[in-house]
Amino acid sequence: MTSRLSLINQHLNINHTNSNIIPSGDIGLIGLAVMGQNLILNAADHGFTVVAYNRTVSKVDEFLANEAKGKSIIGAKSIEELVANLKRPRRIILLVKAGKPVDAFIDQLLPHLDQGDIIIDGGNSHFPDSNRRFADLKEKGILFVGSGVSGGEEGARYGPSLMPGGHPDAWPHIKEIFQSIAAKSDGEPCCDWVGDAGAGHYVKMVHNGIEYGDMQLICEAYDLLKRVGKFTNKEIGDVFSTWNKGVLDSFLIEITRDILYYNDPTDGKPLLEKILDSAGQKGTGKWTAINALDLGMPVTLIGEAVFSRCLSALKNERVRASTILEGPTVDGASPITDRTKFVDDLEQALYASKIISYAQGFMLINEAAKEYGWKLNNPAIALMWRGGCIIRSVFLGEITAAYRENPDLENLLFHPFFHKAITKAQSGWRASIGKAIEYGVPVPAFTTALSFYDGYRSAQLPANLLQAQRDYFGAHTFKVLPGQENELLKGDWIHINWTGKGGNVSASTYDA
Repeated sequence: MTSRLSLINQHLNINHTNSNIIPSGDIGLIGLAVMGQNLILNAADHGFTVVAYNRTVSKVDEFLANEAKGKSIIGAKSIEELVANLKRPRRIILLVKAGKPVDAFIDQLLPHLDQGDIIIDGGNSHFPDSNRRFADLKEKGILFVGSGVSGGEEGARYGPSLMPGGHPDAWPHIKEIFQSIAAKSDGEPCCDWVGDAGAGHYVKMVHNGIEYGDMQLICEAYDLLKRVGKFTNKEIGDVFSTWNKGVLDSFLIEITRDILYYNDPTDGKPLLEKILDSAGQKGTGKWTAINALDLGMPVTLIGEAVFSRCLSALKNERVRASTILEGPTVDGASPITDRTKFVDDLEQALYASKIISYAQGFMLINEAAKEYGWKLNNPAIALMWRGGCIIRSVFLGEITAAYRENPDLENLLFHPFFHKAITKAQSGWRASIGKAIEYGVPVPAFTTALSFYDGYRSAQLPANLLQAQRDYFGAHTFKVLPGQENELLKGDWIHINWTGKGGNVSASTYDA
């Protein structure tokens, strides 16, 4: 009985306390892991008052006593207190683990919110989940925003790339905060409104897929320099340092240089050589590849990057295979006599493949806009990736310029800048892949990029034989080339009785 009365009194005291609060918070944030704390500190540095809450309340106290001390940050011990401290419309960012935790916090927030309040999911949520949350909350009068956040811990603290999408009525209420705390590129914030429903998280998903591709390409370049060119880690670091001053200038090239220069302080040997060659993944690259298959888009480079991580995880099998399976060896191939040309060719291979990866990424984004009924802002998307995020690079400035010049650009490869760049790079691109094949060094991302390029520029592909095969064994029908119609080949979809025994009934025609 005493315990029950104690709980009732505690509840009444909380409500009484909350009713006396004068709301002063510009935005609230739930989730005080490193990303959450850094984003709060970033917002406070830009003059905003932030209300911080964490399920483990002791983390709130620790944060206020240390990093947040003396800043415009209010600690909340409950969801009720968090909401009570916020100005209307209430703006609340969730930076918690994707999936059920997001839904759980939304459920906890809803009883305390009013129509027009805004819930922002800043985690790595899958865009179908954001589509669902957008629709569910819209019915309740709550404005949902799913925002991609990229840049890691440092980006969150000093300026991330932010990719918000969802209910358009939310944007005027969060624009000032988001664009203030975002990274800047040539004075412009790396943040703009992406589109409806789950568009923000979709664009972040594609960003992560491109990140997978960029990382795999860099790893393949490193492998060729090491195994074929016989460069030391220090020499490879020097190569990446030089590349970072040219067309490949980017965050990932920069950190690769730093990694290659880093020696284990205990023995002075390169730390990189002590790391197990088995890569992990959190699923966003896989989501991109699956979505590309669903939409029928040939986003081959991201797919290969995902599969390369899968292959790397088969470490024990690969070790056994290395003692059983035969092929070219580095020792048996002709040595590299012109190191300068080898490095220059590899730079062009990396640049050309990178162009293909981004061209494929924007092909996917454009197809998604059609499929899901989104009006996406390609110039803004490229600008958002220009700074603050993991794939930030000088290269993205050219993509921004291309889409600003022509927002309806069919393909990046059709723009004069990229057409010229990839034409110039072809000789080195093909030479580098030739060397890899000669030496038996796997370069799946380089090769799939070139294969896509050669396929994309082919007016005629062998899919005519593929369609004939499908019709032969499954009566799946085919279309006839314009001008090739005759008495046998007439109509829209045609089935041929190839053997004289199969009959004339065809299967229904559809694309999965």
